[in-house]
Amino acid sequence: MSDETEVPPAEDLGALLKVRREKMENLRGLGIDPFGKGYATTHSPGPLRANFTEGQAVRIAGRITALRDMGKSNFLDISDINGRIQIFVNQKQIGDEQWAAYKQLDIGDWIGVAGETFTTQVGEPSVKALEITILAKSLRPMPSKWHGIVDPQIKYRQRYLDLIANERSREIFKKRCLMVAEIRRYLQERDFFEVETPMLQDVPGGAAAQPFETHHNALGMDMFLRIAPELYLKRLLVGGFEKVFELNRSFRNEGISRRHNPEFTMLEAYWAYADFEQMADLVEDLICHLAEKYCGGLQIEHRDVDGNVTKTIDLSRPWRRAPYRDLIAGAAGADWWDLTTDLRRARCRELGVEISADMEDYEISQQVFEKLVEEKTINPVFVTHVSKELVPLAKQNAQDDSIVDVYELIINGAEISPGYSELNDPDVQRRRLEEQAGEEIQKIDEDFLLALEYGMPPAGGIGIGIDRLIMMLTGAESIRDVVLFPQLKRKDS
Repeated sequence: MSDETEVPPAEDLGALLKVRREKMENLRGLGIDPFGKGYATTHSPGPLRANFTEGQAVRIAGRITALRDMGKSNFLDISDINGRIQIFVNQKQIGDEQWAAYKQLDIGDWIGVAGETFTTQVGEPSVKALEITILAKSLRPMPSKWHGIVDPQIKYRQRYLDLIANERSREIFKKRCLMVAEIRRYLQERDFFEVETPMLQDVPGGAAAQPFETHHNALGMDMFLRIAPELYLKRLLVGGFEKVFELNRSFRNEGISRRHNPEFTMLEAYWAYADFEQMADLVEDLICHLAEKYCGGLQIEHRDVDGNVTKTIDLSRPWRRAPYRDLIAGAAGADWWDLTTDLRRARCRELGVEISADMEDYEISQQVFEKLVEEKTINPVFVTHVSKELVPLAKQNAQDDSIVDVYELIINGAEISPGYSELNDPDVQRRRLEEQAGEEIQKIDEDFLLALEYGMPPAGGIGIGIDRLIMMLTGAESIRDVVLFPQLKRKDS
């Protein structure tokens, strides 16, 4: 019986693969299918250990993650995504026939165990095996349970190995699943309807981004993977839905970075008769609710690989709200908004903010915001009332038509959520979209504008980048650590 706990050097791997295949054939020789069939369970390993009761008859299944061979009495651990429990195996208890099969097992194999719970002399919750069933033979050795998977290429390309070896990864993805389910429940309890809108669109809208292109053969037309669901969700407001949301997959054919994956998960929600202030209240309450339920409170610690705290994000309420222009003036000088474009360019050089020659004036200010404000903001800030050029789908401010009624929620140096008082004037919306499109006027979604002409109620809208939110709440430093299968280059490219 093998007790190897890590992938061996390449020169030894062939020998181990051969041994495991020999054991597979030995099982067949004993009349046992090494790839088994269904197995009815009463418990799973982790919850059984967490809620342990002695003298209980149980049927559990899992992967062997540790083996301690002590002759005719053995101990092993079986595990799944929720945890592990120790199994005691005795030749006399299970009989010679099952013992012969048991001796063909390795770390990594899947088994079912029927038995009775007991506590060992050292106080370890355990199951005394009365029957063992082979469910699946592992033909390759497992990664080290002590060192885990440290090579990022293996972590991301072979996520299953990462989940087997790294408890930290298991916890992040379990939390992600629970948080996404809780977001749904939270919104549904507040009477939001969950809807589905098209991923394939003939006009990609709702954001300024480069789409992925494809072709629909039956319709004979080019189409695009959506960059945002916004324009379809607003059509539903026109149709009479008062509260809608979609937890959606969106796609942008742009760069890959620590905070960007071309395929990402986003929440968008719209609330008729509300405004951006109410949407900010909703988002603040939702994120604090998630933190308190799944992160142990509103102090979110980020740690390095050695477990040392590198920063603490304080989500204590109420969150700060500050105008965009005030934050830029605080970072770039109180006179920033009185400067000419040329003087602003000169100030950027003094501040070390890189800008390009073709940037518009509002883009220069946005660059200052991103480099001197956003990247340095750790605790939550709702940045309000940005320049109208940056958000063509938001309602203009009643007192100053150069800004729009929006917020951008910044936490840990990144935008987590934008929220708007939605623009519902079809004529103003057309002008804004035409200005954004420039010469590419064909990219305007005429059907959306037609819908607005039928009347869309005043509304508040939000987006939340789910991947970035999970990063912030779990302390992950890369989006690849919270996406099960991130996009990667082919190995041979």
